[in-house]
Amino acid sequence: MRGILIAGALAFLLSFFLTPLFIKFLARRGYGQQIRDDGPKTHHVKRGTPTMGGAILIFAALSAYSISHLATGVPVTTSALLVIGLIVGLAAVGFLDDWLKVVKQRSLGLRAREKLFGQALVAGLFGYFATKFPDEVGNTPLSLYLSTVRDTTIKLGLVLVILWAILLVLGTSNGVNLTDGLDGLATGAAIMSFLAFVLIGVWKFGQRCEIAVNNCYNARDPLDMAVLAAALAGACAGFLWWNASPARIFMGDTGSLALGGALAGLAMTLRTELLLIPIGGLFVIITLSVIIQTTYFKISGGKRVFKMAPLQHHFELLGWGEVTIVIRFWIIAGLCVAAGLGLFYAQWVVA
Repeated sequence: MRGILIAGALAFLLSFFLTPLFIKFLARRGYGQQIRDDGPKTHHVKRGTPTMGGAILIFAALSAYSISHLATGVPVTTSALLVIGLIVGLAAVGFLDDWLKVVKQRSLGLRAREKLFGQALVAGLFGYFATKFPDEVGNTPLSLYLSTVRDTTIKLGLVLVILWAILLVLGTSNGVNLTDGLDGLATGAAIMSFLAFVLIGVWKFGQRCEIAVNNCYNARDPLDMAVLAAALAGACAGFLWWNASPARIFMGDTGSLALGGALAGLAMTLRTELLLIPIGGLFVIITLSVIIQTTYFKISGGKRVFKMAPLQHHFELLGWGEVTIVIRFWIIAGLCVAAGLGLFYAQWVVA
């Protein structure tokens, strides 16, 4: 448990103190955010705000996670290494996208199909290797069975597991990316989701089948997943200090794709894949708003359900203030996380 506290606290401190230094570094080189001309007019004042802040966020989280293991003497697990590989791989795809935006001085970096291919490739590699490396009782980091709160009896097999991993990673990483449109919105929501996985990891460790007889869990490395989730939550909290309105730095695709991938990786390795829907409920809602808008626009010949998608921009155009939207959406995110944890605990109680 000490590892969780060390990782979370150290990640917060690293992110909090290193982010302003990174802001100065980016500002000196002119690495600023480009703003879409067709977006809300209030966003034009954000043009030039340093971006790619996700790089320092991820650095703080992974450094704190590593140091916590050195401090406690506990070895790093295979599950954590695979999720870290997923995070770094998606961060690299996001960084390339952010870099092209800065170099080309436009709001579009990689083409959509290029970004999706990069995300799918990283997710597919994660899905394949996570089904390897069984521990002494035969548990692999990623199960071949579909999971809700724990593994179900629905066996997917290797090919479907890889495809399922790709779908989860694409959905979650792009969901966080779509949410990252207002100062602090995605960062604050991500903190709540990561804290949920801290609790789930600790609970599953205490109720693992090696020590519990009834209603136990077979996740391979639940406690280490809790340590990693704590590091990510702490890094997001430190970054939020500088990312809150008015933001002095944006995480960019470097951060949003990596954080979304981290959520998907934690859900898969903790055997709570479908529980990701309520825990990441805000990201799901915002993603659905884009799907609804796009679909209705095509089938109706140009009509719209929302004034603008993603959903947060719809409320901006209705006249809501940015801080008001962020706080109210955080409330929604918190309620979704509470519902997810409630479902998790309810299953344990009634089983």
